[in-house]
Amino acid sequence: MNNNSNNIRIGNLFGIPFYINPSWFFVLGLVTLELGYDFARYPQLSGIIPWLLGLFGALLLFASVLAHELGHSFAAIAQGIQVKSITLFIFGGLATLEKESETPLQSLLVAIAGPLVSILLFIVFTIIGVNVPLADPLTAVVSLLAYINLVLALFNMIPGLPLDGGNVLKAIVWKITGNPNKGIIFAGRVGQFFGWLAVGIGLLGVLGISKIGSFWTLLIGWFLLQNAGMAAQSATVQDKLDNYTAEDAVIADSPIVPANLSLREFVNNFVIGKKQWKKFLVVNENNQLQGNISLDDLKQIPTSQWNEILVEELIKPIAEITTIYNTTSLLEVVKLIEIQQLKEIVVVKEDQEVVGLVDKISIFNLLQQEALDKAKENQKSEEIKPNEVDLLLK
Repeated sequence: MNNNSNNIRIGNLFGIPFYINPSWFFVLGLVTLELGYDFARYPQLSGIIPWLLGLFGALLLFASVLAHELGHSFAAIAQGIQVKSITLFIFGGLATLEKESETPLQSLLVAIAGPLVSILLFIVFTIIGVNVPLADPLTAVVSLLAYINLVLALFNMIPGLPLDGGNVLKAIVWKITGNPNKGIIFAGRVGQFFGWLAVGIGLLGVLGISKIGSFWTLLIGWFLLQNAGMAAQSATVQDKLDNYTAEDAVIADSPIVPANLSLREFVNNFVIGKKQWKKFLVVNENNQLQGNISLDDLKQIPTSQWNEILVEELIKPIAEITTIYNTTSLLEVVKLIEIQQLKEIVVVKEDQEVVGLVDKISIFNLLQQEALDKAKENQKSEEIKPNEVDLLLK
């Protein structure tokens, strides 16, 4: 649900982009009808009044969900984390954060902020329902809101991703192991367990074998399975990436040429019979980056002069270039590539000596080779798909 391309932007809430998924309207209609039928039983309500009251109650229910997500959002903002969006959809709401909290405690605080808001609303609506004299229909609305907020808090505290309880579990495992990815993997697996449990209960209910469970239980189980599995898979890839450095994924035979070569030597040694790079990084005698040279630049020089002219005479400055140290975690490299939409990054040592280029393909090749090596050791296949690196964006 992080991709808002199919969602409808309503506006901003406290500076946070607010979206509604089309599936939300379906649930809004169902809740409005169900509440409308309930309110129609009150003799003092007639005509369209029960349905208007039902719509009002449905909107208040989703307002409670929105307040829940704002709880997460404000906790994240307090930590300096940008909230990209809040989206309401068929199963509730989702606050999309710019990044993960920096510590397990901060992650825990963001996770429990939503349920705490729901508990607070439960208490407020309960107090109103008990102490404020209201007409029976309004009392029913207030009682329903109290009940829904309690259910929202308790349901979300189930200890499995993508629920808040899963994020709490993730923070605890992160604290114990010191590795946030291990926390996500563990909480994701637990989320899959509850997903399968809900699917099973839902199927039994749909088939009439059990009085517990319904089609909605089945649908919620499927939702948990999909999202928990994706979170665990993404964290597994991130954990693998975190075990490598940028230098491990450097492209073999990266296009790096010494500045003191003649154009003839350059063409013979780096162009003819080699991978068809269009541009090459040019380095000095200390292998430090000076600029680049393009094959198109050679077309301006007669071949008869290639022995006399050096590469350094055709060097062009690189307007925009991103460099990283060779010891940088490969996970950080992937994040940098995705955030800045880079095709490739230059890897250098602390003294600025150029090691080579790294891109998404070279990272994929590294993961694929690791999978093949493990398959040989374990005598079984472990396939890494090219788009698994892209899961970091999800």
